[in-house]
Amino acid sequence: MTGRIPAGTLSTLRPINFAIARLASRVVGAPDMHLFSTLGQTRGLFRAWLVYSARLMPFGTLARRDAETVILRVAAVRECGYEQDHHRRLGRRAGLTAAEIAALEHTDAGTHGDLDERARTVVTAVDELLVEQDLADATWTRLGAYLTDRQRIEFVLLVTQYDGLATTIRTLRIPRDYT
Repeated sequence: MTGRIPAGTLSTLRPINFAIARLASRVVGAPDMHLFSTLGQTRGLFRAWLVYSARLMPFGTLARRDAETVILRVAAVRECGYEQDHHRRLGRRAGLTAAEIAALEHTDAGTHGDLDERARTVVTAVDELLVEQDLADATWTRLGAYLTDRQRIEFVLLVTQYDGLATTIRTLRIPRDYT
């Protein structure tokens, strides 16, 4: 896929964002981390977004396993291959098995047998937020069995962050980093 916005260069990204994009591509093992070389063209907005994103993941209060469950589920429902490529790897590092990752990628709720009760609760809440843009009281309560109030707030912010990111990636036609 060709992006709607060409990958940034030193002149379009400016030195700081160019350095961030180059470093990120080395870290992920790709010639270009297209998300950063595209969003980096917004200059200060990119850096503010990066701080916000990093505060949710990887530096949030949710367990990494929960955060990766959320992100992989959003990526599957929104059919965002870019997010899936990166977060399958991160999910494995966070302890998700191949069977759990596969279960998260099935958008039919009846196929989550490989997930434990906590993960099924997280998936139910993610799906509900994506469809209803709200959580039923019963779902909010079930989520509270695993997350504190602060973490439930963060959970909602994480879901909506990755939902918005999937929309941005799709709209800008940002190419996948791994071919």
